[in-house]
Amino acid sequence: MSNTVGQNLIHQHFRPTVLEHRSKLKGSSVIPTNSLCATASINQSLAQPRKYRLSTKFYGHSLSKRKQKLAMAIPRAVTFIPQAVLAADPASENLGKFNIDGNIELQVDASAHTSGSTQVNFRIMYTSDSLILHWGGIRGRNEKWVLPSRQPEGTKNYKNRALRTPFMKTGSGSHLKLEIVDPEIQAIEFLIFDEARNKWMKNNGQNFHVKLPHKKTSVSNISVPEDLVQIQAYLRWERKGKQMYSPEQEKAMEHLKRKQEEYEAARAELLEEIARGASVDDIRSRMTKKGGQESKKTTVNETNNKIPDDLVQIQAYIRWEKAGKPTYSPEQQLREFEEARKELQSELEKGVSLDEIRKKITKGEIETKVSKQLQNKIYFSPERIQRKQRDLMQILNKYAVKPVEETQESISAETKPLRAVECFAKEKELDGSPVMNKKIYKLGEKDLLVLVTKPAGKIKILLATDFEEPLTLHWALSEKGGEWLPPPPSVLPPGSVSSDKAAESKFSPSNSADLPKQVQCIEMEVEDGNFKGMPFVLLSGGNWIKDQGSDFYVEFSQRFKQVQKDAGDGKGTAKVLLDRIAELESEAQKSFMHRFNIASDLMDQAKDSGELGLAGILVWMRFMATRQLIWNKNYNVKPREISKAQDRLTDLLQSIYKTHPQHRELLRMIMSTVGRGGEGDVGQRIRDEILVIQRNNDCKGGMMEEWHQKLHNNTSPDDVVICQALMDYIKSDFDISVYWKTLNENGITKERLLSYDRAIHSEPSFRRDQKDGLLRDLGHYMRTLKAVHSGADLESAITNCMGYKAEGKGFMVGVQINPIPGLPSGFPELLRFVLEHVEDRNVEALLEGLLEARQELRPLLSKSSDRLKDLLFLDIALDSTVRTAIERGYEELNNARPEKIMYFITLVLENLALSSDDNEDLIYCLKGWHHSISMCKSQSPHWALYAKSVLDRTRLALASKAELYQRILQPSADYLGSLLGVDQWAINIFTEEIIRAGSAATLSSLVNRLDPVLRETAHLGSWQVISPVEVVGYVDVVDELLSVQNKSYDRPTILVARSVKGEEEIPDGVVAVLTPDMPDVLSHVSVRARNCKVCFATCFDQNILADLQARKGKLLRLKPSSADVVYSEVKEGELADSSSSNLKGDVPSSITLVRKQFAGKYAISAEEFTPEMVGAKSRNISYLKGKVPSWVGIPTSVALPFGVFEKVLADKLNKEVDEKLQFLKKKLEGDFGALEEIRKTVLQLRAPPQLVQELKTKMQSSGMPWPGDEGEQRWEQAWTAIKKVWASKWNERAYFSTRKVKLDHDYLCMAVLVQEIINADYAFVIHTTNPSSGDSSEIYTEVVKGLGETLVGAYPGRALSYVCKKNNLNSPQVLGYPSKPIGLFIRRSIIFRSDSNGEDLEGYAGAGLYDSVPMDEEEKVVLDYSSDPLINDGKFQQEILSSIARAGNAIEELYGSPQDIEGVIRDGKVYVVQTRPQM
Repeated sequence: MSNTVGQNLIHQHFRPTVLEHRSKLKGSSVIPTNSLCATASINQSLAQPRKYRLSTKFYGHSLSKRKQKLAMAIPRAVTFIPQAVLAADPASENLGKFNIDGNIELQVDASAHTSGSTQVNFRIMYTSDSLILHWGGIRGRNEKWVLPSRQPEGTKNYKNRALRTPFMKTGSGSHLKLEIVDPEIQAIEFLIFDEARNKWMKNNGQNFHVKLPHKKTSVSNISVPEDLVQIQAYLRWERKGKQMYSPEQEKAMEHLKRKQEEYEAARAELLEEIARGASVDDIRSRMTKKGGQESKKTTVNETNNKIPDDLVQIQAYIRWEKAGKPTYSPEQQLREFEEARKELQSELEKGVSLDEIRKKITKGEIETKVSKQLQNKIYFSPERIQRKQRDLMQILNKYAVKPVEETQESISAETKPLRAVECFAKEKELDGSPVMNKKIYKLGEKDLLVLVTKPAGKIKILLATDFEEPLTLHWALSEKGGEWLPPPPSVLPPGSVSSDKAAESKFSPSNSADLPKQVQCIEMEVEDGNFKGMPFVLLSGGNWIKDQGSDFYVEFSQRFKQVQKDAGDGKGTAKVLLDRIAELESEAQKSFMHRFNIASDLMDQAKDSGELGLAGILVWMRFMATRQLIWNKNYNVKPREISKAQDRLTDLLQSIYKTHPQHRELLRMIMSTVGRGGEGDVGQRIRDEILVIQRNNDCKGGMMEEWHQKLHNNTSPDDVVICQALMDYIKSDFDISVYWKTLNENGITKERLLSYDRAIHSEPSFRRDQKDGLLRDLGHYMRTLKAVHSGADLESAITNCMGYKAEGKGFMVGVQINPIPGLPSGFPELLRFVLEHVEDRNVEALLEGLLEARQELRPLLSKSSDRLKDLLFLDIALDSTVRTAIERGYEELNNARPEKIMYFITLVLENLALSSDDNEDLIYCLKGWHHSISMCKSQSPHWALYAKSVLDRTRLALASKAELYQRILQPSADYLGSLLGVDQWAINIFTEEIIRAGSAATLSSLVNRLDPVLRETAHLGSWQVISPVEVVGYVDVVDELLSVQNKSYDRPTILVARSVKGEEEIPDGVVAVLTPDMPDVLSHVSVRARNCKVCFATCFDQNILADLQARKGKLLRLKPSSADVVYSEVKEGELADSSSSNLKGDVPSSITLVRKQFAGKYAISAEEFTPEMVGAKSRNISYLKGKVPSWVGIPTSVALPFGVFEKVLADKLNKEVDEKLQFLKKKLEGDFGALEEIRKTVLQLRAPPQLVQELKTKMQSSGMPWPGDEGEQRWEQAWTAIKKVWASKWNERAYFSTRKVKLDHDYLCMAVLVQEIINADYAFVIHTTNPSSGDSSEIYTEVVKGLGETLVGAYPGRALSYVCKKNNLNSPQVLGYPSKPIGLFIRRSIIFRSDSNGEDLEGYAGAGLYDSVPMDEEEKVVLDYSSDPLINDGKFQQEILSSIARAGNAIEELYGSPQDIEGVIRDGKVYVVQTRPQM
């Protein structure tokens, strides 16, 4: 008999079953919940390893959770409602008729066959394409469901808990047939589920339960012995020719299914034989007489039964763990059992005994681990939780914070005059000698300055104080901390008195005359040699003055590392606070107790300083946490004093978190740098429990004693690392390199160990018999260390929230942490799930659990609670674990499909949103990703194109967050870091490291991984070419195009610019601009590039961009096509062959301006628009009126014509303004900074009464509202808008553009077009010839949500873009979906548009250089595209885009030339607000 067959048959009895997540299905109460009824269970699992008895049973569970009954024979409560509506098969036994929800009839009947099988028929008066029977069998009194092997076609295994079989529709009902061949199945339990409607049908809230009829023979009471079934299966296999399976069939698992079918068929044959009257003994006798078959059976069984099932399970678990804990199908699980058994069998055949195998594979904690896996979770598949369906808007945070500049003004006002000793120190520092140490001590109301400088070869010590009484210095020198050595006579100041161990010197008045009050001082010089410092005390009036009860001590070495640059002026920081921190740093260096208490003392000042104040505290604490500052110096402190100081600080942070929700993100970051701490003996346990470890394990000398001394005098977060290093060392079988590896990876070097006040010199050395005890006790001790130092450690944070009661001997003695009241139902179970999976290699299930826990926790974080900080530390720990899990799971994504990567992006994005103060943009990105996944799964042809737009928006959101951190944190890092002498590299990367430590960096990595996949799928390529011009030039790399827009390059230059916003000018001499940024194709800079014949393209591939940047200074030829840019290095001689109209000096000579005169009218109607009165913008809009199709709206317009500005300026009302303006225009010739002054001056103009009256008359007669009717303030708003339009003549971009083409700026005249604003749903810009390809047969359009300023202005992100063939205007083709995060919306209002004589000149595109200003300020709205019909409603999209294209085509036909058209959509109607020739 085949071993393989035999093994597989045996495995049917202990086949592993996947246990599903404990929470209930949405809308159903049928999935059991293994909830943690009390926190004790989770705490017990945290406190100590638990041993479980290995089980070989893996049967499925019933879906109905029932209470335990004393009498197991009590029948189930099933309600039978007779209904004469379904005809029963007369040959069948009726098992029950049920009425569901009062109007749905269900009938179940069954018939038994002599073969031993039972056919069960289900008929229900209900039709649906997605009706499913969710079912399982019941054996005896066991309430657990078993899953029969014979299943109808289409049946699916539901998580190894149940089977799901689809019904067939028949007329007005549905039917289903089951065949049950297992004689031990006595009943069927089931539910009916309409999948499409998510509707569960139950029997009065319970599972349906129907008993199967007795078989027509006595076979129902007979079970066939399994050994006979195996032999019969073997005989069948022999009869069929001993069929073997190909590798392909093996791989597809077909052989397992066939073996299973053969096994059941063999059982059925034996049952039929029994039904015909044969006894079991007769069958056995017959089978054993067949030529040695009994011996075959015995061989099979003996071979298999030699290996206990528990060992097979452990071996299978080891195989699964080595494979990375993959998700296995039921067939793969069976195969894994076979392979595990084969491996153990192979060992037996080599002569290894079972005892030896058991010792080998249960080494360490593997048996306990397997037991826990088998009892509590899925065996071969990561357990999954059922995440709740939530509205993402519930996690919305929109907290407004004052701009940094406003905060800075209030902070600057706090600056106080320098005190006397500060002035004295500043004066002494001017000699240029390096400052080695400087500190000002507070002595009551007085100050004591200690300044140590280092002139050539000397150490100079200066002490100064504003004490008025005579003062004596009692001092000495030291070669190491704590000693007093008498100073050499050569260094004693005049009048000093020396003794055996010290000297006394008197202070004398300072001769400085510029101090706010008199100071007295003393000075001495010491040779730069062996002396390291100076201990001292002061004597005044017979009283000793000390430093808080201890001797003063000043070091001669640098207190801080050498300051590498000037600290600057502290602009953009809470400067007063940072100066105070720097002043107190030497005190903070004494110990963590000192630092945390000082931080607590400063929290009120930080809170009052707002965002920048808290940023300052964060920078300081972060420098501490990253070991840039000294943790402990010449001061011994008890651990309980440290934990008490931590507790005080975290209590204050908790309080501010409650009252200042706009600063919660910063407060979370501060808390992540500080341990939780605690009152009472929380810290004292650190001292007590190290003694317990030494006593229990006989390790009282060497490294353990040195560590003990350090712990007693100054414990720190380093001790957590040391403890972990010791455990790793012991687990590695005492490999000392593992000890050092753990230390070094966490920033602890040998030098650092030696630098402690109580240095650690020795390496650990333990006996093998100490191993188990040390691992146990160090594990307990790690909990104590983390309780003080690692508030954001996951296990410690969970313990603090869920509660803990000490059970370990000598550890956490008497400690009881109560659970936090009011935690969500099922929350302990969720946290346990997280802990069980926290080290899984396949991290998807873990991530879901972490985020579900954070979502459950979130409502509690906004409520006031005495234990809020424990919840905050837990949330911070969960947040951090998401990041580390994703980084561990990168390998899982190597060959993943796009939807898997997108799903991971949603998880990380959700995590980032949960940690952010202002997360609206992140939430809409998240909604966009969910929609992308849905489109991908439904195989929408545009899914990749849409996902690319969401990806681009996500990148913008990440860039915005990085810029926010840079603006808030980096100035404080620069200023405080310089004051404290922090390493320059640590200062430079401060913000970068903050970002790297959060989810934003992880999200960026995932987005970068997905980008090329989306581009390839959407056929986007690596480039978007905006202006396809072949050029040759030298590569230069800049950060921002804006920073060089006014520069002139003296040779043809290809600019690679990181940032291009859209409103910049292209510098003289630039022949190409290449950027990773995404300006719109119709933005100003894009139009300018095409007009000037400059190559302009966006590069999406970071590798290509890096290659271009690496070629800085090289001469390249660019050959762009419509979708690609090919580049190559060329020789100098080829430069002469290229040309560009943007080279310096290549200026059209025919462009001139004609000065316009005031024509006697301050305001004119559209009918009066002529070339002498207004520009082309006004004339074109007037021309369109009545000529475009009636369904195209044209807004009513009036204008302030040319010459009005000059007329107003000349009015006697504005004489002073005119004089100032003339002065500034002259100043402008050498100082371009005067441009801003000119614009401000124009805004001082006053309106002549005649202008006001004429404008009012024209607007009212044209049917436009007059602003003044709403009050004088409204007119003032309108007048200010008009002046801003005039002032835009002196915009930097406009001014330099006219200079570039040698236009006389004085001849530039500005009319103002006045239109009523249409409150747009969408705005668009049309180019009736495709600007990228030059194809005149198609129209190119870009559309944005809201007003068009986001399209033509410097707003990040892309618009929706599409093309439309002119011969098929009803079939627009979308090229890209929108990624702009911001839309502009406005109330009903008036807009004043610039209309100069410098726009639309032939050969010069002046359009877009000057401002159009609405009377009211636009409202910025963060856009949610997931609910936008233009994106999600195909019919609406086609109608709107087609109507825009038809309007563009009609206007082009009207003018007979390509047009550049702007317009809006309101309630589905197209409005055109301006048109001009396309340049």
